[in-house]
Amino acid sequence: MFCRISVVSLQKNKKIMAQRDVITRHHLIIKKLRTARRVSYDEIADYLARESEYQGCDFNISQRTFQRDVLDIDSIYGISIKYNFSGKYYYIDEEFEPKFNDRFFEAFDVYNALKINEQNQQYIYLEKRHAKGTEHLYGLLHAIKNRLEIAFSYQKYYREEPEQRKVNPLALKEFKYRWYLLARDKYGNSLKIYALDRMAELEISKNFFPEDKEFDMDKIQKHCFGIIMPSDEKPQKVVLSFDPFQGKYIKSLPLHETQKILIDNEKELRISLNIYPTHDFKMELLSHGESVKVIEPEWFAKDMKESYRGALGRY
Repeated sequence: MFCRISVVSLQKNKKIMAQRDVITRHHLIIKKLRTARRVSYDEIADYLARESEYQGCDFNISQRTFQRDVLDIDSIYGISIKYNFSGKYYYIDEEFEPKFNDRFFEAFDVYNALKINEQNQQYIYLEKRHAKGTEHLYGLLHAIKNRLEIAFSYQKYYREEPEQRKVNPLALKEFKYRWYLLARDKYGNSLKIYALDRMAELEISKNFFPEDKEFDMDKIQKHCFGIIMPSDEKPQKVVLSFDPFQGKYIKSLPLHETQKILIDNEKELRISLNIYPTHDFKMELLSHGESVKVIEPEWFAKDMKESYRGALGRY
């Protein structure tokens, strides 16, 4: 009995490892195409051979297997790999590349770095803070995709007892190590945001809700920073001036997708943003301290000054 269980476990482990190698190979192929843009099959094969030696795995494939991988990558990840017959190279059709893939492969790179060799873990130090509420992600995503009503208890920080909620889930959003649910309240019909780490007793009903044609996540998010979404206000032009050193970080990791560079010299980096200057955005700017100055709008600059005065008064 012991030997039989051992054989079954060994076969299961081999299957899991083989599946992991296939997923990793997919990632390597995509990574090569994303960096080199135009790659021949021979270049991909050489790259996989080098990675096989480096990672201690076997990613080597025939051209026939590569063609099958191309189909699987399109099916699994939604990334379309095309072949240019005149140039004899492969490339990613960026027109159909999903927006989330940068974050997906960023996470996969970290996962791979930790899994290649357990000894690597002593050289990699991750944030001690972990995103909470992620145990609800799969169930919520299922409810959103299938338009199923949900119920849960929700604990607000300023209340002692949790409240019961019944909502129509519409989308999920991540911000600063936390996940949030955007949902339509069944009773007030208003759009609400719920932090997943404050949710409990999640129940997914069998009741369907109709398509919410008024909800447009791209439109809502286009001018937002963080999770606060003003309903009646209009986005404003915000002009910021950073010192040259901090400006390098702002250029490498923009504050917002609407960010435009107005001035970039040895004295300052000046940018403009078209956003809602919400509390979340204000907290972000305050975290930059003396390296940032608000130029426009004037009311926002005054608001920042008052916050700095208030902070100074606490010392």
